[in-house]
Amino acid sequence: MHHNAHPGRLLAAGGLALLLAITSGSAAQTQPSATAVPPVRVVVVGDSLSTGHGTSPQQAWPALMRKDPEVAGLEVVNAAEDGSGYLSLGDYNGTFGSQVEDFVTPDTGIVVFFGSENDLGYPPADLGSAALAAMDRAETLAPEARIIVVGPPSYTTTPDPGLVDISDQLKSAALQAGGEFVDPIAEGWISDDFDDLIGPDGDHPTVQGQHYLLDHIGAYLEQAAPAAAAALEGRQDPRKPAA
Repeated sequence: MHHNAHPGRLLAAGGLALLLAITSGSAAQTQPSATAVPPVRVVVVGDSLSTGHGTSPQQAWPALMRKDPEVAGLEVVNAAEDGSGYLSLGDYNGTFGSQVEDFVTPDTGIVVFFGSENDLGYPPADLGSAALAAMDRAETLAPEARIIVVGPPSYTTTPDPGLVDISDQLKSAALQAGGEFVDPIAEGWISDDFDDLIGPDGDHPTVQGQHYLLDHIGAYLEQAAPAAAAALEGRQDPRKPAA
């Protein structure tokens, strides 16, 4: 069942109020503290749906998230690479696994995997193994991180069976890795509004499409952020490392 983004926005607004209260409580209302809550580092692992391909890198949803004043307290690092997937090699020979290796750090609070249709045609079992390995590696590199796994969207209400296979493998891997799985196919992302959200190449989001992805993925990030911030604080408190 698909709704327009408004319910999500309302939900996000509720989450935002909570997030803002946690991440930017004014010093007047709370005990004056010398240390402001550091932003939660979010690493986006993805393909050309997250790089801004077809618009520009500045219009990609992770870049829009950086500029969104409502999404306070998140430091977004965009590791996405055109053409990449869990098995598919991207334009620079990267995979989702190598993006994890290159960008996920011990202070990362949330890792978002998004995609990928680029893995169509690979054996599903191989995909499941590669996905689980990438998620496990993210947890090893960032033990406190929340893992959010977003499957590939389908642009039609009758999804390609190969996309459904990918989605099933990712759901299973996410559950094994202790992550949260988000299913754009089941949630009907994009399919009701293809003409406005997807550009002339029939594959990559328009600017409106990137804002749509920001609304939908951002809602999950906002829900995860307070717990991620608390977990990171707990990790750092016992032994204050030297700067």
